[in-house]
Formats: sequence, structure tokens, C-alpha cells
Amino acid sequence: MSYLNKRLSLVAVACAFASTHAVAEDSSLTNPNISAVLDGFYQTGDRGLGGRSEGFGLGETELAISANIDDMFYGKVTAILESHDGETEIELEEAFIQTMGLPAGLGIRAGRFLSDVGYLNNQHLHTDSFVDRPGAYRAFMGGHYFDDGVRLTYVAPTDLYWTMGVEAFKGEKMRAEDEHGERDFDTVGVYSAFTKFGGDIGMSSSWQVGLSYLRNSNGKGVVEDEHEEHTDDDHDHEGHSHSASYTGENTYIADFVYKWAPNGNYKYQHLTVSGEYFRVNDIFSFEEEHDHDEQEHEESHGDDYHEGWYLSGVYQFSPHWSAGLRYGEVDTFELHGDHLDAQKLKETELSLAWHHSHFSTVRLQYTNQKGTNFDGFEDDNIVTLQYVMTLGAHGAHQF
Repeated sequence: MSYLNKRLSLVAVACAFASTHAVAEDSSLTNPNISAVLDGFYQTGDRGLGGRSEGFGLGETELAISANIDDMFYGKVTAILESHDGETEIELEEAFIQTMGLPAGLGIRAGRFLSDVGYLNNQHLHTDSFVDRPGAYRAFMGGHYFDDGVRLTYVAPTDLYWTMGVEAFKGEKMRAEDEHGERDFDTVGVYSAFTKFGGDIGMSSSWQVGLSYLRNSNGKGVVEDEHEEHTDDDHDHEGHSHSASYTGENTYIADFVYKWAPNGNYKYQHLTVSGEYFRVNDIFSFEEEHDHDEQEHEESHGDDYHEGWYLSGVYQFSPHWSAGLRYGEVDTFELHGDHLDAQKLKETELSLAWHHSHFSTVRLQYTNQKGTNFDGFEDDNIVTLQYVMTLGAHGAHQF
């Protein structure tokens, strides 16, 4: 054997040893995290804007598998099973790869994943402290917005936590209604940008605020003439769907969260206060036969927009018990002929939860909902009993 061949053989052995050693050090490469989340409930009434229905039911049953692919990439797959009208629906919620260890604080995620706009959206539903997402999320984000696309993030090297990012998505879930199937939608329809920053206040408190912008090139509802209804709101807002019920070209989100725990120890006692505000504008596009009429419509409806907000507080007063209070409003418009009808939803929610461990929660919630000009639900006082149980290893939750 020549000297060169011997040297190549030694290099190959060294590489094989190093690879084997790396696999041995990272158990997730050969033993990925596998988990399931079970969500069941009983409810005394129907929630508006696609919330849970009356009677016994199942929420999202989540099946997830995740692992480090190698020293450069992480991957995750999450499938969701839901029951609705006697049928079981299966949807792929996440299937993405994420870079690890890129220089200069950069990160890239590609595939299908939860958008990082707002505060709650990048968190799975089972992590919530209430039975359903706030009305603003159900109206404008389809509960939680996930899509096929790519994300670039940057974490700044500052004492204050500061991250920012941009995303590009397919955008099918955010498209306005196309009743006749005649619209030419952009194949990359949604672009977003966000920034979040936060820090600590002494030993016991921490905070984070965020600003997000979502550009939806397919979000305007089209009205073909002043006597025909043809908007993004023609479809059933109470239907079971992860698509947004109300869309527009531009969505702005402001969010904040404050957390307190004695000396930073969250095990025995902690408080979380959070809130978000949504504003969705450029919601209708009018196509008139005469330019003069079109200009008049644009002037009369140019200032109309959808908006929504919520404010919540959750206090864990012992290792096994927590209580939460949340209030939210949603203000939207629906087009009828040549005029807009205002709609309003108000929700007051009070929850009491028992946590036997980090993996099991039983929740009792009271909801008072008041809707104006919404079809499909009415003012009601609703009681919900819910369980959320996690099987297997599950990743840490977001801040």
C-alpha cells in the first residue's frame, strides 16, 4: 500500500470515529423525541368564530417527532388530528428543518411551520392557559397561522434581548374568498417582518414586547359591483378551518408579556400578564364599470379596517393550581350591497386549572360571549371542562 493510500485510510478511520463519537454524544440523533398531546372537552354552548362546539368533543390531538439531524440541522414533524361533524381530519402542522450554530446570530427555518408574528402564534394550542385562542386570533389568523415557507432570523449581540426576522409563505390560508374561482392569486402570497425585545427586572420579573407586520398580497376581498356581495366574508365564519375568516392586505400586531415569580422560581408561584392588538386594513377592493364610481367607493371605504385585541392574566398560586382571566374584543366589517355592516364580538373568560404535573392539566372555564351582527352564534354563558395530557418527551415552551 502506498504512503498516500495509507494516509487516506487513516483519515477515513478518523472521520468514522469522529462521526460515531458525535452520534454517541447526542442521543437525539439515534433516539428522537416522540410525543402525543391529548385534548378532550365537554362544553355547554357554541363558541363564535370557529371556537369549540357544544357537547363532548376532541380538540387537537398532536403527534410530534423531533431530533437533531446532525450538528448543523434540527428537524421536527407535527401532525394534528381533529374531529368535526363526525369526521376525523388529519393535517400536517409542522414539517421543517432549522439551522443550528450559524455565525453572527443568524438562523434559517424552511418547510411548514408556525409564523413568529405576534406573541401566541408561534406556540402550540395545548400550551394556552384558556380553552380557545382569543377571538382576534380566530378571526385573523385561523386560530394559529402555519404555512409553507422560509424564515430568516437574527439575534443581536446586545445586553437587552433583541431578535428580528423576516418570513415568506405560500399564503393559501390567508387568501380572501374566491367564490367563482376566477382570481389569479400570487403563489408566494404572504410576507412578514417582526422584532421582539425584552429583559429582566431584578431577580423576579421579566418582560418582552414585539411588533409585527404581515403583508398579504391575496388578502383583499373583491367586490365586483355595488349591488353584489363578493367579499372574503361570504364564507361560513363558524366553519371548522385553520384559515383566516377576515383578511386584508396589511396586518399590524403589537404584543407584550410580563412575567413574575419569586426570585425567578416558577415552580411554586408565578404570574403572567399578556396582551395583543391586531389591525387589518385594505380589506376590500372594488371593481366598478366606471372609474368615477370606483374612486368614490375607495374614498368612502378606504378608512375601514378590522381590529381586535385581548388582555389576559394568569396566576399560578400553588404548584398544582392556577387561575386566569381574559377579556377580548373583535370589530369587523361585512359587506352587504353597497354598504358595510359592523360586527362586534366581546368575550370575558375565567379559567381554573389543576396541574398534577407538567404533563397533565384539567381546566374548568366560564365564558361570556356577546356578538353583534354575527350569524351562527348568539350571546351566551358557556362552561367548558377540558383535559390536556402529554405523553412522551416534549420540547420546552416559548417565553
